[in-house]
Amino acid sequence: MSLISELSVPAIARAILALAVIVGGASAGSPAMAQGAPGPLPVSVAKPVKRVVTDKAEFTGRFEASGLVEVRAQVSGQLMEVLFRDGADVKKGDRLFKIDPRPYQNAFDQAQASVATARTRIDLTKADVDRAKDLLKTGNISDQVAQQRNQAYLEAQASLQSAQAALATAKLNLEWTDVRSPIDGRIGRKLVTEGNLIAAGAGATLLTTIVNVRPIYFYFDVDEQSFLRYVGYIRANLVNDADGGAPVEISLPGSEKFTIKGRIDFADNQLDQQTGTLRLRATMPNEDASLVSGVFGVLRMQASEPFEALLVPDVAILSDQTRKIVMVVGADNKVVPKVVELGQLDGDLRIIRSGLSPDDQVIVDGLMRARPGSQVIPKTVDPTAPASSWDKAAQPAAGK
Repeated sequence: MSLISELSVPAIARAILALAVIVGGASAGSPAMAQGAPGPLPVSVAKPVKRVVTDKAEFTGRFEASGLVEVRAQVSGQLMEVLFRDGADVKKGDRLFKIDPRPYQNAFDQAQASVATARTRIDLTKADVDRAKDLLKTGNISDQVAQQRNQAYLEAQASLQSAQAALATAKLNLEWTDVRSPIDGRIGRKLVTEGNLIAAGAGATLLTTIVNVRPIYFYFDVDEQSFLRYVGYIRANLVNDADGGAPVEISLPGSEKFTIKGRIDFADNQLDQQTGTLRLRATMPNEDASLVSGVFGVLRMQASEPFEALLVPDVAILSDQTRKIVMVVGADNKVVPKVVELGQLDGDLRIIRSGLSPDDQVIVDGLMRARPGSQVIPKTVDPTAPASSWDKAAQPAAGK
């Protein structure tokens, strides 16, 4: 027979009652019951910062040289000498290559001789014409002979002009045996070495390239929606800015600092129908030539006139599905969520376009303890100070 069956019903009832008294007494005297529910927890709050700001837009683009020249020979011949160091800076007019000048020197000398011959013939025919004029007065020469002598003189003059033109061409070809830099810039490597035959004309040999990066261009494409939003501001600065266009800042890959300054000085006259974008160009002085063609960058430009706005620390922004919210301390120190419309970042602060008032106490630290409807202990902090300075303000007191 079981133990329960051996006990009587009154005995079981008395045992249950005694157990309840024991458990109840223990619960009443436990620390948890003595402490009760947790009280309000501290959080750091700050009022929105009122500041005059401007909208800024960012676009990705690439640097391109303001000048690019492919150096090719204008006369054929054997390459005798390379007169530059690969990658060096060159000036306009510097000698770069030397082509064998001997054939062109011979042609120049021959052209000089032709000019001398033509001048001698002019002197002779001019004397014949003068004599013919005197003989015509005495009737000792016919008109036909006089005309023939005059015609010979005119032909001699034409021959001289032709010889002078040939001399100028020969001189030019001789000068072209010295291949010179057409611009200031930085030269690339030599693509042809000494001893090779250089071709001119339609299939002219590419000898090297020169780029000018002082100044340097930055090309970027603006999508159609951004173009429609910012076109008025961009065009107004292109036309009216005495300094040469709307100011911009550029950062290089791997850097978040926009340290490169420039100005927009060109906007294309139509949108690309295939991509739906408009190409714009900014120009930077690049005096130290530190920027090179082909490097990507991010351009940031002012996209509106200055306006007054409210800003809060970006860490105070929470996401609720597709909405952005901030927690504020309302009446009776209770937490109230507010839906806000965000603008751009201004340092560590975020522009709030709508949803907040200047007197709202926005929770900037301790958000994990800020439940909607719960009561908190707000402690005011400076929203412009480093976030590390808020930690002590939002920590629960010892023993809480």
